[in-house]
Amino acid sequence: MPMPVVVLLPPVLINAVVTSVVDSSCEATVAHGGQELTHLGELRGPQCNSAAVAPLTSAPLAAICALEEGLCQTAAMSVQVVAAKMAEVDLKDVPTGKHLPTDSPVTPTSEGKSLGRGDPHEAGFSAAAAAASPAAEPSAKAGEGSLGLLTPNPAKMPQASAMKRPDPQQNGGEAFVNRDGTVAEAPRMKKIQFADQKQEFNKRPSKIGRRSLSRSISQSSTDSYSSEMPALMALRKRAQGEKPLAGAKVVGCTHITAQTAVLMETLAALGAQCRWAACNIYSTQNEVAAALAEGGFSVFAWKGESEDDFWWCIDRCVNVEGWQPNMILDDGGDLTHWIYKKYPNMFKKIKGIVEESVTGVHRLYQLSKAGKLCVPAMNVNDSVTKQKFDNLYCCRESILDGLKRTTDVMFGGKQVVVCGYGEVGKGCCAALKAMGSIVYVTEIDPICALQACMDGFRLVKLNEVIRQVDIVITCTGNKNVVVREYLDRMKNGCIVCNMGHSNTEIDVASLRTPELTWERVRSQVDHVIWPDGKRIVLLAEGRLLNLSCSTVPTFVLSITATTQALALIELYNAPEGRYKQDVYLLPKKMDEYVASLHLPTFDAHLTELSDEQAKYLGLNKNGPFKPNYYRY
Repeated sequence: MPMPVVVLLPPVLINAVVTSVVDSSCEATVAHGGQELTHLGELRGPQCNSAAVAPLTSAPLAAICALEEGLCQTAAMSVQVVAAKMAEVDLKDVPTGKHLPTDSPVTPTSEGKSLGRGDPHEAGFSAAAAAASPAAEPSAKAGEGSLGLLTPNPAKMPQASAMKRPDPQQNGGEAFVNRDGTVAEAPRMKKIQFADQKQEFNKRPSKIGRRSLSRSISQSSTDSYSSEMPALMALRKRAQGEKPLAGAKVVGCTHITAQTAVLMETLAALGAQCRWAACNIYSTQNEVAAALAEGGFSVFAWKGESEDDFWWCIDRCVNVEGWQPNMILDDGGDLTHWIYKKYPNMFKKIKGIVEESVTGVHRLYQLSKAGKLCVPAMNVNDSVTKQKFDNLYCCRESILDGLKRTTDVMFGGKQVVVCGYGEVGKGCCAALKAMGSIVYVTEIDPICALQACMDGFRLVKLNEVIRQVDIVITCTGNKNVVVREYLDRMKNGCIVCNMGHSNTEIDVASLRTPELTWERVRSQVDHVIWPDGKRIVLLAEGRLLNLSCSTVPTFVLSITATTQALALIELYNAPEGRYKQDVYLLPKKMDEYVASLHLPTFDAHLTELSDEQAKYLGLNKNGPFKPNYYRY
């Protein structure tokens, strides 16, 4: 650890140094009368390791560097920062102008005036100026009586003072006051502007202009995810020459993430044209959306859209002159609903719909039952590879990630109620139980309820435990699962979130009343405060937690994305009459094919049936190995 820099100061300057040390980014100790005060702040000059101010003395200014070889430059720069800071501070006890004593460390300007503290936002030592100045190369060595930086010697003072002010001729740019009274413009430095995401993207840009953070993603997404998305890479390699989607115009509405970008690139490699919107207002990764736009894809999405923005993006995705979709890839049914509502004539040219969510599938079955489904639809959500892997294993890992990132909660000993014990609920319960949480389950289906009991969870009604639980998680796909009555009865600090696709499970609208106060404490985390001071922690405003507040495992999304791509290929290339205006499951053979593409990742080796065994079971040696009614 480097030795400290010791600077001896007269009594009149102790307050200046205290102020200076508070503004440094290193931990510094100010000693005064035997007491030590420790401060930690923000450095506005060269970085230092430590700085110490010795007890008050009337001796002349001196600095002693006691550092190991190689650290002298850092020490001297630290002293330079102190010197520059002293020049900024308004010293009430120090005479100004021509009455300054000869041994004063504050050098008057050529006009006979000392430098006082300006606007705290304008005054400050410029690291760039210090680096460019000859004084930035100190001659300090251990044992020297002075560094030359704190003395009134003009030859060793910096050429520009530490005081900065806006230069009106330079549109508010920074300027330095030289010793001779002239103004020198500070070098302008480009700064990365991290604007609020909503402010940056909520103006509905017709062309994406902010892409600097995304170029590496757009150019290397395939390489970065090839090991974690093996099936999609294999599908691209095998089918790229055949172009099975040549002529396909795919309009999509899904979560826009890096994994979705790989899917879109794959569809394009197979011959499709794509236009995309987001299915969730919080799940879009802005850098990915910008990267896709830069790569030539039409993408209409940004993180933090309003409800109006959401539908505007979908409309822009669909309503374009000279381009009409012939395939739909949907997640949640919003895109399908919008086309039915606004552009029903488009279905004359659409060959099929691929839907991957519980909510969207329910809507398709409702349309089919009512006789309003105009084209064949593929139910990807209930395919084995999607349901058993995306819904179960993905949520088993991402529920913990989403809760940790937003609340930093410790799960051990916490009482959690999970509403719904489908595949998503099973994954959430398994993860929370493994972390030591006490898990309750609510369920309407007696079969799923029995599974929960056999897995060791207590089956309850929500109103029986709502007063005592610490976390409430919904994953039913239904509406009004957690209503205002339950929200009013929750304990102080209860965390409420949703792992279902739709935002209808938690009655968030009932919380937007005058008597309740909303407090945004961090991104996607709101405290809703009751008049008596009780508050609940609402995550992502009741929308999908894992994709709104964290990320999901890439490998699992490879399974889903490959299933979606195969479903598009199947519907697009199917001869007329194979599929009618109804909802279909992905053929079992395709499910098995998707699974087989992922097995090499684990160096897994399948056992092959002998001819005799295949004949005994009545199976083809190459599958499918299970009938459609088989429950995995």
